[in-house]
Amino acid sequence: MWSLQNLLFNLCIVLSHVTSEAEVIHVSGYEGREAKVSCHYEEGYESYEKYLCRNDCGDADVLITTTIGKKSRYSISDDKSNKVFTTTISNLRPTDARKYWCGVTRTGKDIYTEVNLDVKPDHCCERFTKVQGNEDSSVSISCPYESEDRYNLKYICRGNKPSTCLQEAAVTSKTKQNGQFSLNEDKTLRKFTVTITSLTQKDSGMYLCGVQRNTGLDVFSGFKLEVKGERSCLCFIILQ
Repeated sequence: MWSLQNLLFNLCIVLSHVTSEAEVIHVSGYEGREAKVSCHYEEGYESYEKYLCRNDCGDADVLITTTIGKKSRYSISDDKSNKVFTTTISNLRPTDARKYWCGVTRTGKDIYTEVNLDVKPDHCCERFTKVQGNEDSSVSISCPYESEDRYNLKYICRGNKPSTCLQEAAVTSKTKQNGQFSLNEDKTLRKFTVTITSLTQKDSGMYLCGVQRNTGLDVFSGFKLEVKGERSCLCFIILQ
C-alpha cells in the first residue's frame, strides 16, 4: 500500500507534467478542411522546442514538434520574431474535436497552454428561408445580423458550404456591386440586402448570407431561391 508521501510525490509529477496557463485558446474548423492553432510564448524561449499534444502529454500523446515540422495531418511552424508557433491540423474529422495542449520543452516543468478545438460540419443551415422571383425580374434577399457585427464584412455566396463561401462570394459589402448582384447595408436596422437582377432559372438554388467574424467561424443564414418562368400564351389565328 502506497504511503501518503508516495501519493503526493506522484501527484506532483502529474501536475508538473500538465500545467496550463490561465489562458484557454478556442479554435474552430470545418470537417474536411483545416484548423490553425497559434500559441504565444514569452521572450527567451525562441530556440526551445515547441509541440502540440493531447491527454496527459506523454511521449505517445505528442502529435507534432518543431523538431519534426510535419507528420501525417499535422504541421508546425515557429515565428520567432513574433514569439508564436502555429500548428495546422488538416483534413479535420469529428473525432479531432477535443482538448489539446500547446507545449514548450524546457528543463524541469514544460510550459503548457490549453486548447479547445471544435469541428463543425461543412454545410449550412438547419433552416432555409424561401424566396421566389420571376425570370427577367429582380429579387431582394434581406440578411439580418447582430449588433456586434455592425462593422464586419458582409457577403453572399451560392451553395451551402460555409468554408468556401467568402472566397466564392458573389458580392461583398466592400465591393457592393458585381454583375447582377448588389449589396446595400442598413447599420441602424442591422441588416444587409442583396438584390439579384435579370433573373434566370439558373439562378435558382441555395444561397448563404455571411458575416465575417474577427475570431472564430463566420456566421451564416441560408436562403433558397426559386425563379419561376414567365407564363406563355399560345394563340391561334383563325383564317376565314
